[in-house]
Amino acid sequence: MSTFALMVFGLFALILLNVPIAIALGVVATVAMVLTSGPEILPNLALVMYGGATNFPLLAIPLFILAGAIMNASGISRRLVALATALFGFVRGGLAMVTIGASLFFAEISGSAVADVAALGSILIPAMRRRGYPRAFAAAVTSSAATLAVIIPPSIPMILYAVMADTSVVKLFVAGIVPGLVGGFGLMAMAWWYARRHGLPIEEGFDLCRVWVAFREAFWALTLPLVILGGIFGGLVTATEGAGLAVAAAVVIGLFIYRELDLSRLVAATVDGVVQTAVVMLLVAASALLGVYFTEQRLPQQLASAILALTDDPWTVLALLNLFFLVIGLFLHSAAAIILVVPVVMPLVRQVGIDPVHFGLVVTINLGIGQQTPPVASVLAAACSVAKADMWEVTRANLRFVAVLLAVLLLCTYVPAVPMSLVHWLYG
Repeated sequence: MSTFALMVFGLFALILLNVPIAIALGVVATVAMVLTSGPEILPNLALVMYGGATNFPLLAIPLFILAGAIMNASGISRRLVALATALFGFVRGGLAMVTIGASLFFAEISGSAVADVAALGSILIPAMRRRGYPRAFAAAVTSSAATLAVIIPPSIPMILYAVMADTSVVKLFVAGIVPGLVGGFGLMAMAWWYARRHGLPIEEGFDLCRVWVAFREAFWALTLPLVILGGIFGGLVTATEGAGLAVAAAVVIGLFIYRELDLSRLVAATVDGVVQTAVVMLLVAASALLGVYFTEQRLPQQLASAILALTDDPWTVLALLNLFFLVIGLFLHSAAAIILVVPVVMPLVRQVGIDPVHFGLVVTINLGIGQQTPPVASVLAAACSVAKADMWEVTRANLRFVAVLLAVLLLCTYVPAVPMSLVHWLYG
């Protein structure tokens, strides 16, 4: 049995034994490198891991995570929900619309689907239950809406992909704008259809005065996307610097404008951000070992040659990779999947002429869908935890929303103008 086959077997064996994925990756990569290069390679492993985790664009990840945690602690999320309620509450099934609309707002700040569920689900799922929404439906719409956080910029999976694929994170952010909006309105249409079919309530009539009051309350919260995205897209700051601005702006708004952020809440938010960051960055460090091994063994080139022996048509290659990432998404978190798979497939992607930015968006949507599909389904699990609902019952209710996300995936895969037209207009 080849070393690579042993690696795959060992990785899945460790995962099934409930070993954390980052630890499993590190163990498997270390054993493989020792078997192929000898024990004298061991002193270099720490340097490889350190180098892999200190790439400058990766600094944006802990900063965006911290910005989201501060938002949760400072009343920003609650004000965004109030604005979304004023805008969408007059539609039948209005609370489902509010959930999706609030996720669109929140996605422009946090970049994390799990943070989206934690911030909005704790407010909106109980509210939907009080209004008679089925528990499974409330969890499903919250979970699927949170996927918008990995499509709309800033997106943590996009940052990871940009580093692994050596491509522009800013162009990836721009490519996610139109698909994210299409996905948001598609989810709203599906929620409206369900609400009409099952007679879900209208929350209240549309009141322009109430919209104005909610907008005025949420005004400073809405400046956060302007600070982040305006600076990045305007070329004033990098994505990493934009993340730093997001943290600073969230602290200023929470401390001095809304005055709901005190020292104890700031410390708690910081600890939460550090814990989430440690999980992701340990994955990145372990993946650096795997990347070195794959490079030495020329595995990406071998994979490219094997697929090119079957076909060199880029659309067929995209179909095969879509299927592959959908399957991978069943078993791996998005960060782990990007770190593990993207370096392997990029030579193939470039060789058949697929734009790395276009492919990055396809990967991101694929893995966003993977967050909704058990057994791993980290975002779905978070929503089920908040709703205290059975995962498989929620999965059945979630199928209609996953179908919308699949439609967005196919649209972005086979009509590249949908994600790329804005990129080409801004960057040529």
